[in-house]
Amino acid sequence: MPIKNRIADLAPEIAAWRQDLHAHPEIGFDLGRTSSVVAEKLREFGCDEVVTGIGKSGVVGVIRGKTDTRGNVIGLRGDMDALPILEATGAAYASENAGVMHACGHDGHTAMLLGAARYLAETRNFDGTVVLLFQPAEELGSGAKAMIEDGVMDRFGIKEVYGMHNAPGMPVGVFAIRSGPMLASADEFEIMVTGLGGHAAKPNETIDPTVMASQIILALQTIISRNADPIAQGVVSVTSVDTSSHAYNVIPQSVTLRGTVRTHSPDLQRLIQRRIPELCESMAQSFGGKARVTYTPYVPVTVNAEDPTAFAAEVARDVAGACVEAPLTMGGEDFSYMLQERPGAFILIGNGEDSATLHHPEYNFNDEAIPAGCSWFSELVERRMPAA
Repeated sequence: MPIKNRIADLAPEIAAWRQDLHAHPEIGFDLGRTSSVVAEKLREFGCDEVVTGIGKSGVVGVIRGKTDTRGNVIGLRGDMDALPILEATGAAYASENAGVMHACGHDGHTAMLLGAARYLAETRNFDGTVVLLFQPAEELGSGAKAMIEDGVMDRFGIKEVYGMHNAPGMPVGVFAIRSGPMLASADEFEIMVTGLGGHAAKPNETIDPTVMASQIILALQTIISRNADPIAQGVVSVTSVDTSSHAYNVIPQSVTLRGTVRTHSPDLQRLIQRRIPELCESMAQSFGGKARVTYTPYVPVTVNAEDPTAFAAEVARDVAGACVEAPLTMGGEDFSYMLQERPGAFILIGNGEDSATLHHPEYNFNDEAIPAGCSWFSELVERRMPAA
């Protein structure tokens, strides 16, 4: 089954929805307009239920098939939030909210799921129920978790869950997926290194936190090179160094380090979480100073279940003619929380080989991907829950 004719007919209208969302981006959980637009359209389509306020600003739409003989329920997720980035696309529908833009394609994800909702509500050619999960705050890594904590999985009886993300660099409409770990866990850390400040001309009278912090930055890399299994993938990156003084002749009292940890292995994730404070505290103590570590788990590893992945790939090949194996990446995605709750799969759809990268001021979702994305969502439902 290639692109569905009805969806091809709807593609210009779906693109218009996407461009409207692009022009009015909102951040995190503060999605007043976005959530209202989504809920209004779902009601207009004739969804059987439309529930707002799930996970603060999430929206859930329920569409029941012509029959329900087996009690199957599939969840389809689309994220809605934008990023605090100043847009530089020059598009006619560029962001009207200064310093906020859809630089990750969530406007496209939302529009494609709305397009599938329109089609499924019209046809209902399936046996079971589809639950549409319009999620806030993916960029904060907490929107999926908030919806889960509000009971979305149990309340709507979801048994499998599927999500999609666009992929710059891949041909438009081509899909990519892999079974097992696909995207990395993403954690954050902050290390406050405290010494004894003083005059830069008399370092002997100080306990220099800058020297301590420099040694800690280097030592953190030994977690990957000397503590981790060489076959496991892991990254420890210190991304910010901030001293309590910016004067040329002052040794500061403290230095704050910030960074991120990425892995594809929960075991390695736990090892790194344990080793960072051990290293930092012992190294600071050896210089006569102190180190306080705040480690914040952000999102877990995104793990695709084997059977749903094979099925999602089969549907993608039939829709687009191609579905390749996705590479392992160190990017993180909070859809991983949903995959911890229910079996399912996360798939990538090409945004064009010349597309700007995600989170770039010149990034723009490619509307040419809409027919394939909507058709994949729709065909997945119809084939996973065939009409009785």
